[in-house]
Amino acid sequence: MVPVIIILLLSTLPSSSSSIPNYSTKGKWKLLKSSIGVSAMHMALLPNDRVITFDRTDFGPSNITFPAEKCPPGLDCYAHSVEFYPAKRGVRPLTILSDTWCSSGALLPNGVLIQSGGNNAGERVVRTFSPCDDCDWVETRNGLVSPRWYASNQLLPNGKVIIVGGRRQFTYEFIPKTSSSVEYQLPFLKETIRSDAFPNNLYPFIHLNTDGNLFIFANDRAILLDYVHNKVVRRYPVMPGGVSRNYPSTGSSVLLPMNLSGSSATTPPVAEVFVCGGTVPDAVDKAIVGVFVEGAKTCGRLRLNDANPGWEMTEMPLRRIMGDMLLLPTGDVLIINGAARGAAGWEFAREPVLEPVLYEPGLKMFRKMNPTTIPRMYHSSAHLLSDGRVIVGGSNPNSNYNFSALFPTELSVEAFSPPYLFGPKSRPNITGIGSGVNLVYGQKIVVNFRLKGDEKKFKDGKVYVTMMAPSFTTHSFSMNQRLLVVEVAEIRRRFAENYAVVCLTPATPQVAPPGYYQLSVVYDGVPSRSRWVQIGS
Repeated sequence: MVPVIIILLLSTLPSSSSSIPNYSTKGKWKLLKSSIGVSAMHMALLPNDRVITFDRTDFGPSNITFPAEKCPPGLDCYAHSVEFYPAKRGVRPLTILSDTWCSSGALLPNGVLIQSGGNNAGERVVRTFSPCDDCDWVETRNGLVSPRWYASNQLLPNGKVIIVGGRRQFTYEFIPKTSSSVEYQLPFLKETIRSDAFPNNLYPFIHLNTDGNLFIFANDRAILLDYVHNKVVRRYPVMPGGVSRNYPSTGSSVLLPMNLSGSSATTPPVAEVFVCGGTVPDAVDKAIVGVFVEGAKTCGRLRLNDANPGWEMTEMPLRRIMGDMLLLPTGDVLIINGAARGAAGWEFAREPVLEPVLYEPGLKMFRKMNPTTIPRMYHSSAHLLSDGRVIVGGSNPNSNYNFSALFPTELSVEAFSPPYLFGPKSRPNITGIGSGVNLVYGQKIVVNFRLKGDEKKFKDGKVYVTMMAPSFTTHSFSMNQRLLVVEVAEIRRRFAENYAVVCLTPATPQVAPPGYYQLSVVYDGVPSRSRWVQIGS
């Protein structure tokens, strides 16, 4: 039988809203493990589908220890970092020697997690963790030029990582460090500081633009930085509303999904940033004296490369500070965790927001999801898993492990299953990638998938393919997060319930920095389990 070939050129990201039945639109929660031993202040997913989490080394005794023969010399036997394997719910203690409190990280092109900075003796340390069964943290004591506490990281087109800011650091630098490494002044960070005690510009939101420059948002405004020449090439309008969006008035941000259909090395896709939540600039001062100000409902969208960019404002259905914004493989945005009043910091927030919110960028519509029963306050985190669920952990608004406080230290991890995992529709299953998982830029690839059901009802216009860059999540910002909707050239019906989608990989490392991505086939709003692919060298 001659296969039927269907030509398909995507121009817009299909909306998933019409494909979700009413009875299953709010998702489900499931406890994965009541305790992983540490509070998941920081979280990263490796290409072997293990989740690395850690808090800080001076929190006091954790709830997990090393075997006696593996206790670090000169330290006690309590671990403050673990590897968690969601599929088997296994936990393995890891060794961190320096203080990782409020640090940052990214996944290198080779799949190694690189992690930088922290507090006290950890402020200049760079740590790496490789994805293997018995690997542990490796630390470089002077891996940074300057101390970095509350900084943000982004993987760059050349495979290096830029580190921006930190407490009392109005500079940026690059890792891995070389003998000639220096720091570069960034006056914008000094311009956006509110006060030295409560700056409202820590953990700046940074996103790699499609021209290779870096979008940096701090407090209530943003610039576009040419980090190669240390030059600000654009200043964006102040975000309206009188709300601060960065720590400790903590909101969150994502780079919205980029549709690569019709794009090329000379015609990059549209890049649009989305910023939500936060609170008034002095909310932390008021929280110190017991007055907990309402968080913001407002969000703003900004197209980075328009001739005259301006903020398009909207409102979430719930007020939120310290919320985590995560891209889903469908292109929707999940807003999860946080509180309705106060600010980030020790016991500075009230009224946990238990309901996640799903935002559909194409329709510009929010929908409330089913609530969790576990408050996820300061020092909580979340991350997308390869099976399409979102893992949620952490919450410790206390200076040590404290299980009797108003909001106790939380050692559990749970999973939120978005609406696309329920309902009568079949889920695509990737059966193979014809060209393998090592990709090059501008390459044509064939992704084979199976979709159970009546072939006569199959509609090619409901198929799209996405690539997700995994993030490093802490303090309500998922660094390096990026979702690309790749261009589809054709769809072939191979045989019963089996199809092949021919698509083009991203054209440049400015659009898709080299490294690992979670590739998914989405049909009628339902994503497959993702497959790891690697692009670039």
